[in-house]
Amino acid sequence: MKCLNANFQLSIFNYQFLKMKVGDKVRFLSSIGGGIVRSFQGKDIVLVEEEDGFETPVLIRECVVIEENDTQTRHTPPPTRVQPEPVPVIEMKKVQEQSLVKELPGGDRLNVYIAYLPEDIKDIVKGNYEAYLINDSNYFLLFNYMSRENNAWQSLYNGLIEPNTKMFLHEFSKENLNSLEHVCIQFVAYKQDKPYTLKNSYSVEIRVDTVKFYKIHCFRENDFFEDDAIVYPVVINDVPEREYLVSSVELQESMMQKKKEDKRLPQPIEKKVRVNPVEEVDLHINQLLDSTTGMSNADILEYQLTKFREVLEKMKDRKGQKIVFIHGKGDGVLRNAILTELKTKYKNYPCQDASFREYGFGATMVTIK
Repeated sequence: MKCLNANFQLSIFNYQFLKMKVGDKVRFLSSIGGGIVRSFQGKDIVLVEEEDGFETPVLIRECVVIEENDTQTRHTPPPTRVQPEPVPVIEMKKVQEQSLVKELPGGDRLNVYIAYLPEDIKDIVKGNYEAYLINDSNYFLLFNYMSRENNAWQSLYNGLIEPNTKMFLHEFSKENLNSLEHVCIQFVAYKQDKPYTLKNSYSVEIRVDTVKFYKIHCFRENDFFEDDAIVYPVVINDVPEREYLVSSVELQESMMQKKKEDKRLPQPIEKKVRVNPVEEVDLHINQLLDSTTGMSNADILEYQLTKFREVLEKMKDRKGQKIVFIHGKGDGVLRNAILTELKTKYKNYPCQDASFREYGFGATMVTIK
């Protein structure tokens, strides 16, 4: 008898579940009340909105439909997918005209650079690098960027770069670093739809110092990126840095042949004159100490100035010696402190900003007198 009763209740439940729908008005079987069906939760729970506006979860088998909602007005039809209109194809010339960059004062002289940045300056040992071409002029450049390996050149990227812009060239890893020791960039400069001064076509080879890629302080502040970078000038004020004219193989063979011939000639004895090379002293605190834990800003500054004084005292007998103190741009605190030291304690030592091309604004050169 119990089995038949259970089967009967299951049949009623299945019937109610199949019949009941959102919007139907129902009455509770085991308690007073009822309301309108708003949604279902699983196979046996229905949410019923009662007269007070609250939705109550109730077993479906505890509800009976007393008024069906035939219109199903609460069902929202699925949104109609609108097909996008076809975009007309624009001619390349029109695209270029629309992408013209406003000319800047002083931009009629070519200034072109290649820059290298680490993807993550904190992971310089294992991380990858990015190469960029910088066009700091009012000319369009049609260019070809190449690397040399095994006495042959291979094109890495070529294209068109707009005026006063920088362009991503490629990404490379430590394993590919040696293949970029010698790079060359060729380009032709021109303007669109306006008269301009004719420029030479350029083919400039750059010797990339791959050792610098392993040293954080070699990536320096610059005018083109928010992050520190190694920047190599290609052309400065229309003058190429190192114009590529003959192949390295031809040059090497010519030099070797001349060297063999010169060995047969008598050679006069000449005493070499030693020229003191420029000394570099990096005063960045992370280059001087492994850790600055427990040190205040004043302590760090005093440590850097102490190192500065030690170097000058050590080299005071080297007349004519040039020393470049790398202090970084930052807020200028260390630089101003160094200049104060030079004006008060080392008045006879001439000083000046170090080469902007090599150090940016972050170094001061002192000459021992």
